[in-house]
Amino acid sequence: MSAEKSFYLTTPIYYVNDAPHIGHAYTTVAGDVLTRWHRQRGESVWFLTGTDEHGEKVMNTAASNNVKPQDWCDRLVEEAWKPNWSALNIANDDFIRTTEKRHEERVQRFMTLLKDNGYIYAGKFEGPYCIGCEEFKLPGDLDEGKCKIHGKPVEMLSEDNWFFKLSAFVPQLLEYYKNNPEACEPASARNEVIAFLESGVRDLSISRSTFDWGIPVPWDTDQVVYVWFDALLNYATAVGLGDDPNSEGGKKFAKTWPADVHLVGKDILRFHAVIWPAMLMAANVAIPKKVFAHGWLLVGGEKMSKSKLTGIAPSDITDHFGVDAFRYYFLRSIPFGTDGSFSWEDMVARYTSELANDFGNLASRSIAMIEKYCEGKIPQPAAEPKLAEAAQKACEIADERICALDFQGGILAILDFCKVVNGYVTDQAPWVLAKDTANKVELEKVLYTTVESLRILAVLFHPVMPETSEKLWDALGAKILGPIGDQKISEVATWGQLPAGVQVSRGEVLFPRLPEPESA
Repeated sequence: MSAEKSFYLTTPIYYVNDAPHIGHAYTTVAGDVLTRWHRQRGESVWFLTGTDEHGEKVMNTAASNNVKPQDWCDRLVEEAWKPNWSALNIANDDFIRTTEKRHEERVQRFMTLLKDNGYIYAGKFEGPYCIGCEEFKLPGDLDEGKCKIHGKPVEMLSEDNWFFKLSAFVPQLLEYYKNNPEACEPASARNEVIAFLESGVRDLSISRSTFDWGIPVPWDTDQVVYVWFDALLNYATAVGLGDDPNSEGGKKFAKTWPADVHLVGKDILRFHAVIWPAMLMAANVAIPKKVFAHGWLLVGGEKMSKSKLTGIAPSDITDHFGVDAFRYYFLRSIPFGTDGSFSWEDMVARYTSELANDFGNLASRSIAMIEKYCEGKIPQPAAEPKLAEAAQKACEIADERICALDFQGGILAILDFCKVVNGYVTDQAPWVLAKDTANKVELEKVLYTTVESLRILAVLFHPVMPETSEKLWDALGAKILGPIGDQKISEVATWGQLPAGVQVSRGEVLFPRLPEPESA
């Protein structure tokens, strides 16, 4: 990748009608892991998340709480959204709010450009509208007059609005996805988008006239921009869309755009893979390289949702398991791109077997043996070709899979290496070797091999479990090699990096025994 272009990843921007649940956290953690991984590949990275603050749903929620919409948004962002991402160790570079001046001004400029280009016209909209989705619905989207996603009756709207010539871009979009299949993944998502495009796409109403909580249409201030048309633009407005090329915003846009990955939930796929690229085509702006639609987190078969009372706050889980176990579990247990059910029992089982036993116990007993048998100092580097080969293989597979958004595959490759190291320790039995001083050289080779393997595991797990990996890095005395976040994925498997004589320290247990569940 050239130094000029940053790896740019976005999450959806989230509605501020309520606090985040683990479905929101799932998307955001995935984005964080992927961008941390790309940073450790030595790439320039820009990671954006944020909040979607306009529209009827937010306005109604604010009214039901007897506060102004802006005050409601300010409170939710500062007291719920930003603190949640901080608590989950999300290392985003920017946080966009659609009520910010930088966004509103660029949206209005973009709208004017599309109108000047002949893609916006006046018309009348009549049809069903779901406030929960903030979406005009097609007959196939309804079940007995109710939204299939929210299970609530839709409203019949009749408004004089401004329309975007979405239908004009259908041939171009079909050609684009045919020639660039990687632009919409997984394949099931791409097939859905193509089927939708082939079924006949109507033009899109892009303004609302029955309420005023939104960005005013620049040439018709009695109307506000349709919330999705406003919100989708955040990915580009946040990095300087439409700014003078010689300005700071213009230079940022040149370095960042197009986005490399838009992460979205599958329920908002059409907006991102049909409407959004068409908007960009209409403005002669480059299209994002990839929209990736992941599946839903399910609880009792229901999609994670506040409106259906299945929304679980991240802290409900992190208070029990810890933040890193939360980050690990959802990406390890569910193939990214498919639906997955959250189960407390499954998380307990994986925490205990994979994190506490396979990884945490390997770290604690290895460091304890160096303290016991080597006066707490790392022995002389020693070659162990089988382990070095296994480490190299794990790095290559993990890099390939994580970059392809197969988080589960990448994590399993790292975990497989962890199991190889555990097997090596069991086979070599250093506690037996230590009983005879004649085995000193062999004992030190085994112990060096073990801690050098832990160094590699710490770096590979760092994007997934940053806090735990930092603790292990410190315990190994590996800070002598520099910060863990600066370690390159391409160089991590080079054997023999931990120098002899470095002091180890046992530190705290990486994955402590879980607290007993409270009795009912």
